[in-house]
Amino acid sequence: MTTHGRQMNNNQQLGAIGLDIGGTKIAAGVVLWPSGEILKRTIIPTVPERGGTAVLDDTLSLARQLHDWARQSEIEVAGIGAGVAELVDCQGNVTSSCTIKWSGIPVREKLSEVMPAEVESDVRTAALAEAIFGAGRGHSLFAYVTVGTGISYCLMQDGQPLKGANGNAITLSSSPLSTVCTLCGAKLRPVLEEFASGPAIAKRFAQVRKSAVSAAEEVFRAASNGDQDAIEILVSAGQALGVSTAFLVNVLDPEIIVVGGGLGMAGGLYWDGFLKSCREHIFADNSRNLPIVTAKLGTNAGLVGAAAIVFIQKHGTEANYAYGSN
Repeated sequence: MTTHGRQMNNNQQLGAIGLDIGGTKIAAGVVLWPSGEILKRTIIPTVPERGGTAVLDDTLSLARQLHDWARQSEIEVAGIGAGVAELVDCQGNVTSSCTIKWSGIPVREKLSEVMPAEVESDVRTAALAEAIFGAGRGHSLFAYVTVGTGISYCLMQDGQPLKGANGNAITLSSSPLSTVCTLCGAKLRPVLEEFASGPAIAKRFAQVRKSAVSAAEEVFRAASNGDQDAIEILVSAGQALGVSTAFLVNVLDPEIIVVGGGLGMAGGLYWDGFLKSCREHIFADNSRNLPIVTAKLGTNAGLVGAAAIVFIQKHGTEANYAYGSN
């Protein structure tokens, strides 16, 4: 076979560069196709408050480093795939700047200066990886929910992510759920991501403790030591996530829910509260006991899926990879 106009010898491995660009870290690696094996993996902090240009410079530097490593290792690289923790339209343009200030910046064009590149929403790349290699394999319709710095979802059908008309079919936790308190009449506008995400959990615990809390891991440690405030925060956060995930089940009727992201994989009180709440809020009797599982690829799903979009874009989704039994 040939890539980039060069003949590929029988002993040469074929791969792609995967970039998983989140609000906390950028995970980058060289991923083999079709096995999904990560040969080299590098992680650096995102530090998005530096601005979009600085984050893009770091991303380009990682891509160049991995391209050079792959070339020295005699791996034929088909391209670069990038999953971004922002809205991405159906043409691969970043259209929001909630965390990383990339809206309007030609990210794909910049990456393509290194080699041909594809840009996608990070939740869709992770869902694709789970469809091809992970817990979604063998299921023609499943919902992937990711919980970490942010909270998002993707519906996978026959190996393809549902993008929506504008690429915005990933929003699960960003819009306010307006309501009125029946006791005092106050108008409430709770936002799931500001209550149940990793930074939100840390912030809520810091407010109770009246001291700095750097990450949700501190809340988990406090809860494991019997701290009642930490326990209440984790359980209530999990319960809130369960309500929104149940809404997805009620609307989309998937075969299975796959949960990924650092917080989604954390287990413990958060997971228990989430699971119980989710099943309680599912309406249909024959959906209430659907499988709800953690991502098989764990936190590597975004990186692997980002690399996979290079091959999907070139060759289309093949059933035996995307959702078949091979």
